[in-house]
Amino acid sequence: MEIWLNPACSKCRSAVEILDEEGARYTVRKYLEDPPSADDLRGVLARLGLEPWDITRTQEAEARELGLAEWERTDAARERWIAALAAHPRLIQRPIITADDGSALVGRSEEAVREAVARAGSGETSDG
Repeated sequence: MEIWLNPACSKCRSAVEILDEEGARYTVRKYLEDPPSADDLRGVLARLGLEPWDITRTQEAEARELGLAEWERTDAARERWIAALAAHPRLIQRPIITADDGSALVGRSEEAVREAVARAGSGETSDG
């Protein structure tokens, strides 16, 4: 599994602690340093079963500067949202965990992180 995180985020640090407690195998993607491409975002959105506006941090200063609150939330506007997230990764909700079964979750709660571990198959040891 992979976790997209911002090390400065308390929810991200909590998610990593849970993954470590559960002995999960995972890789870390610091998405502010290694931003996802538009294709990466499309793939994660498909795995999440969500739209780009569903994983957008609309209260961030960058979101206000872009005027995201006024953007349409329609199929026609979907690519515009994806392009904005690719160009401004700080706007992506975090952490996002992609499980080995092909699913993904936004791991903002302990329950969601534990669900990701369950989907990956618990009991495996972490490589650190």
